[in-house]
Amino acid sequence: MWIERLDASHALAYRELMLEAYDLHPQAFTSSVRERAAMPLSWWEARLTGKMEVVLGAFAEGRLAGIVGLAFEYREKARHKVTLFGMYVTSKVRQGGIGRQLVETALAEAQRHQGLRLIKLTVTAGNVAAINLYLRCGFVQFGLEPMAVRVGEDYFDKIHMWREL
Repeated sequence: MWIERLDASHALAYRELMLEAYDLHPQAFTSSVRERAAMPLSWWEARLTGKMEVVLGAFAEGRLAGIVGLAFEYREKARHKVTLFGMYVTSKVRQGGIGRQLVETALAEAQRHQGLRLIKLTVTAGNVAAINLYLRCGFVQFGLEPMAVRVGEDYFDKIHMWREL
């Protein structure tokens, strides 16, 4: 298993894995599989090559098996913050420590950026495995957003977490 920053050459694999995530865990993501499946490949490539985001991928058996992203703030007064987003590990390799390695690699990447002081994220309330992972990585809860995501007729709360870099 290895982790590397994704680039445009990974766009198809990234798209496939994210569409799997949106489909299997709709309550965990604000985007829906329907709206993201409609995006052209150029949109996915741009996400991997933009200046304000970094997407890291974990590869197992030569295939993209996990992803996590960092979104940097462009506004002057918020440039000390970065958001961890899009965390997903395919079920085929869960429980093998890949999620923790992805988060730790994202933290190390964030620490390389001068001026960053904190990293934040949201996680669906009730997702015990993800919450425990973030707690083990030093994140703490600072808020709860009720009804943050609607899937069909169901609403899901989001826990807001942060940690200092």
